[in-house]
Parts: sequence; C-alpha cells; structure tokens
Amino acid sequence: MTSIRFIALEKMMDRQEKEVHFPSLKVSDYFGSMTFNQSVMKEYLTEEAFDAVMKAIDKGERIDRKVSDQVASAMKAWAMNKGATHYTHWFHPLTGATAEKHDAFINPVGDGTAIEHFQGGQLVQQEPDASSFPSGGIRSTFEARGYTAWDPTSPAFILDKTLCIPTIFVSYTGESLDYKTPLLKSIAALDAAAVPVCQYFNRKVNKIYPTLGWEQEYFLVDEALFVARPDMVLTGKTVFGHASAKDQQLEDHYFGTINNRAKYFMHDLEIESHKLGIPLKTRHNEVAPSQFECAPVFEEVNVAVDHNQLLMHMMEKVARRHHFKVLLHEKPYAGINGSGKHNNWSMATDNGINLLSPGKTAEDNFRFVTMLSIILKGIHSHEELLRASIASEGNDLRLGANEAPPAIISAFLGKEVTATLEEIEKMPVRKAMNGNNGHNVIKHIPKVPEILLDNTDRNRTSPFAFTGNKFEFRAVGSTANTAFPMFVLNAIIAEQMSLFKGAVDANIEKGMSKEDAIFNVVKSYIIDSKPIRFEGNSYSDEWVKEAAKRGLSNNRSTPDALPAFVSESSVALFEKHDIMNKTEVEARYEIMLENYIKKVQIEGRVLGDLAINHILPTAIHYQNRLVDNVKGLKEVLDEATFKDISAGQVASVKEISVHIQQIKVQVEAMIEARKKANNMDSNTAKARAYREEVMPFFEVIRMHVDKLELMVDDELWPLPKYRELLFMK
Repeated sequence: MTSIRFIALEKMMDRQEKEVHFPSLKVSDYFGSMTFNQSVMKEYLTEEAFDAVMKAIDKGERIDRKVSDQVASAMKAWAMNKGATHYTHWFHPLTGATAEKHDAFINPVGDGTAIEHFQGGQLVQQEPDASSFPSGGIRSTFEARGYTAWDPTSPAFILDKTLCIPTIFVSYTGESLDYKTPLLKSIAALDAAAVPVCQYFNRKVNKIYPTLGWEQEYFLVDEALFVARPDMVLTGKTVFGHASAKDQQLEDHYFGTINNRAKYFMHDLEIESHKLGIPLKTRHNEVAPSQFECAPVFEEVNVAVDHNQLLMHMMEKVARRHHFKVLLHEKPYAGINGSGKHNNWSMATDNGINLLSPGKTAEDNFRFVTMLSIILKGIHSHEELLRASIASEGNDLRLGANEAPPAIISAFLGKEVTATLEEIEKMPVRKAMNGNNGHNVIKHIPKVPEILLDNTDRNRTSPFAFTGNKFEFRAVGSTANTAFPMFVLNAIIAEQMSLFKGAVDANIEKGMSKEDAIFNVVKSYIIDSKPIRFEGNSYSDEWVKEAAKRGLSNNRSTPDALPAFVSESSVALFEKHDIMNKTEVEARYEIMLENYIKKVQIEGRVLGDLAINHILPTAIHYQNRLVDNVKGLKEVLDEATFKDISAGQVASVKEISVHIQQIKVQVEAMIEARKKANNMDSNTAKARAYREEVMPFFEVIRMHVDKLELMVDDELWPLPKYRELLFMK
C-alpha cells in the first residue's frame, strides 16, 4: 500500500476526531469587530467627517480632500489598534477573484527612524498594474497604468493584519476593469429609474436600493485526498471517477446531522465571518454527500457581493486549519448534484418598504402587482441577456442536470400570485375620459395575501422563482462573482422601470387618471410576459418543447449564451443607463470567451496527462499480472482445465486491451482537435470549436477510464475513488 492514493487514505484515516473548543463569547460581542463600520466611525471620526461619509453612502455625494484626510487618519488609528501593519485597496478584477497590493504604514524619515503614515490620497486612490489583469483588449501590455478608487459604501475591514479598503478598478483611460464599477452604476441606475415609479404610490420615497441574500453551496474533501487528485488540484473537479455504489440516492444527507469535522469547520468559519461583519445565519447539509450550504441575512447588494467574495476567501483559509479543501466548482463530481449560488434579490425603499412584499391595503397590493409586472416584463424582454450573465464552463455542466434549473430562463410565481395575475388579465382596459375618475380601479385589483411565505409553494426547478417577498435567481453558479448577474438584473429592471414610467405618463397625457394609466400598462405587461411564466417542472423534456413554442431561448453552452451580452439591444441598455460603454461590454465578452477556452483547454490537458501517464501504466501493469497468471496456470494445469479456468482472465485481458487502445486513440484525436481550435482566429470560433470538437472527447475517454477503474486491482488504482472522496471520515 505505497501508492499516493493509499498514502492519502492513511493520512485521512489518521485524523483524530477531537472536540474543538471555541470562544464562549456571544456572537454579538465580536460581530463586525474587524470592520470600520458606522459604530466605529462614530467613535473615531469628527461629526463633520462622519456626516460626510454617511452622505457619500446614502446620497452618493463626493467626499472632499479635507474629510478624506480625517477618515484616513481615523482608519489608520483604528487599524493599528487592531494590530494592522499594512493597508491595501481590495478590488474585484475581471479574473472573478479578488486582488490586493499591500503597502506598509511606515514611512522612513531622515534620521533613520520611521513613522506610520496614511493620508487621504492613499485612502482614495492607489495605482496597481492594469496590464497584468484581464482587460479584453482595453489595455495593451505596455499600457500598465490603472487606478483603484475607494468605495465608501462598503466598510473597510482587517484581514491578516492588513487594512483592506474596498475599491473600484479602472484603466488609465477610464474604462472599468472590474465587477464593482458596473454594479455600483447599476444600483444608481435602478434608483434613478425606480424612485419616480414608486412615487406614483408614495411621494415620500426618495431612494430605492436592491438587496441580496446569497446562498453558497460547496463541497468539502480531505486535503490529503485532494492533493492525490491532480485533476482536482488543477481544475477544481474530477475528470475521472466511477460512481460510488452509494452516493445520494438514499436522500439521507440533505438536512441530515452535520458531521463533526464539517461542523467544527463551519463554526470556525462563522466566527471569522462574523468578525468581518458577514451576517452568516444558516448552515446545513446539502443533497450530495460532503456537500453543504451557508447563507447570510439580506444586505444591500454591493455589500452582499463584497461579503460573498470575502467569504469564499475565508472558506479556503479556514478549511486549511481543519485539513479540508473547499470545492466551489459547479460540478466537481459527475453523476451527483452540483453547486450553485442562489441569489435572493429584491428592492427596498429608504423608508423600509420591501417592494416585493404585498401589503395590508389595496394600495399596497396595487404597488406590489405593479412591481411584479415590471420585473416579469423586463425578464421576458431580456431573458437571453440574463442567461449570458451566468454563463461559464462550470455552470454549463450544472444547468439542466437533475439538480439545477435548465438554461431556459423562466419565472415561477406560485398558485396565489398566478391566480391574481390571471384575474387582472380578464379585467377590462380602462378608457380615457370615460367618466370614471379612476379611483375605484385599486379596489378591483384582486387581493394578494399579505404573507406569501406559506401561501406560495417553492419550485426548486425554476431558475427565477418568486419565494414570498423576493425572487430567487437559482441559476447562478457557485464560483461566480455575484456582481455580474446582479448588475445585469439591476440594469434590466432599471430599463423596464424607465419604460413603464414613460408609458404611464403617456396615458396620463391622454386624459387618464393616474390609477387607470398604471393599470393599463400593468395589464399589458402581464399579458406580454406570459411566456416567461412557468409553474411546472423545469427539469422535464416537456418544458423544453413548450419553451421553444413560447419563443424562449435555450442556450445550453457558454459559446451559445454569450453573444446576447454583446447584442445591439444589450449594448444600448448598458449605455443608456451609464453602466458600461460598448468598449467595456465587448471587452468583457472577450474575457469571458478567453476564460472559457482556457478552462476547457486546461481540463483537456489534465485529462490527457492523467489518462496516458497515470491510468494506462496502471492498467498495463495489472494486465501483465493477469497475463503472467494465465501463463502460470497453463504450466500447471491440463489443457481442458486450463481452458475452463482461464477463460475469464483471458476475457479481462482482452477487455483491458480494448480500453487501453481506445484511450490512446481518443486522447490523440482530442489533442489534434485542440490544435485545430487553437489555430482559429477569433475567440468566438475558438470557443465553439472547443465546445463542439474538443469537449465530446472528454466523456468518451472518461467512460473507458471509469470502466478500467472497476477492473483494475483496487490496490493499484492511482486516484482516490468517489467512495473515498465523498464520504467524510
């Protein structure tokens, strides 16, 4: 038992399960202790500086240099009291991860000593190298200058003795090179478009902001087993592996008792997250073995996105303490559930109203139905763009499988809400100048239950499901930076809000009352968006056929989905609301294509290397054992007995030979297909070639390798098997 696999298994089995003791403090005693939050600002800032920062957060007002110097001084004092020695601008480049460049607080002075130095200029702006991050052609390699700029709406925090300042990241020429910049612009666009609509119902509404509550799914695997799987190390997933005799078919893991090792990891993660102000609240076993989920309380979407990115970093860090590796890939194991990141999205007003919650009065229900109709109309008009926002190589493997929504975007509303919309469809259109003052239209809007959490069923198969007071965008992948689908969704709804306001005002100009004008547009939106509404099983083949009849797209792969992102309508949408210009949109398209190509390319290389250099030598070695055994039997047995006894072994030798030969042939053919794809001129053509000409080899090669796994001596097999990876010791 000297193979890497068995050494890894021995390391895993040596883990002594012991009780882990954590601080006895209440969570409230240390929650946010490592963040420069409002409570800390009140303590460290002057009243003038505090008011200026709050106006920047609430109203988007610019902070002048004098105030930024005060904030920087306060941040430095607070951070140094917490043991920080460095500061960094923490941003979201287009890699999908986060980035940081650390600078020390110290500044040498002439007498050989040093002082701690941190002023407003260093807080507000830093200059990382822009040429080394993906730019999609915006920046040439020799054009290195880029800027990060402080985002005061997201609190600074301390991580590993470093003051981390959330920032945007832009090029020297002003184009955004990150996810946060378009997200912040989309929030502003939604606010600008939604406030006038909300003021139809309440003149006191002055601000609208989107909220987000994400649910993060992930797998845990013992680090020793992970290291013994080169495919997991290099791609985050397994490229080979026969199904375990038992995996999730008994449905006994979901919401089951949490394994102690996993529970200690979760507890440790929660402590570290709570210190950073991440409001983790829920944890549980997911469907697949060793799969779990955590979820926080809702937050303003920009802060929620930052917290999710920070959480993924903390998961990796904390996992190492517990000898785990966190797998965030959407489909790390074939044949069992993959992982998503469900984005629970809603909109709230500055006076505390959730716009997706039905109210106690007819007026509140009228507002609710109005908001619902706008969202449905927007999603229907831009369903391909929304699909493009969740496109990735990993998510392609998950979407449409037996545990994830399909690539077809649809919306689920539930029986109660659907019945309300169907009643509205039957109501007559209000006529201008018909003698009706319009005030009675609200009374005729069907009543919607105030609390829908128990009146609306959940549909796990729907990619965009209404769940009582929010929409759950279930199709987002587990590795995704949630800023991308969120700024796309914000942009879509901002556009539809703007169009709604224009249509209502046009009706009013024709002489309609405000209520009649709103009702007519709401009714038309409900009718127009009917194709996007689906209450059935989105996993079914019948829905695929029905969706095609309704004219909905089914872009199953990233190369099929991404063109919608750079369509004329999408570019016009982003430009109209000042979220991105055409150059920025096209750059992101190129980056997403490049990322897709590189990931498929890496997977192909890893698969070929493992097949040729790990699997085939093992299969040949075992085959030689069988051949030697057959030769030995022939020497000691008479001919009739030999034929009878050796038939099975001879058949195994032949079958192994077939698999060995096919693996060689298919790997060589895959390499040739990869070479052809690499020689194509455009990323669009290259991505399609990888999807259509290279990836089909993956499953064929895997099938032969997985067959060998069942035939070769278990002690010889070089890779940890699914039964070992999935079941935690």
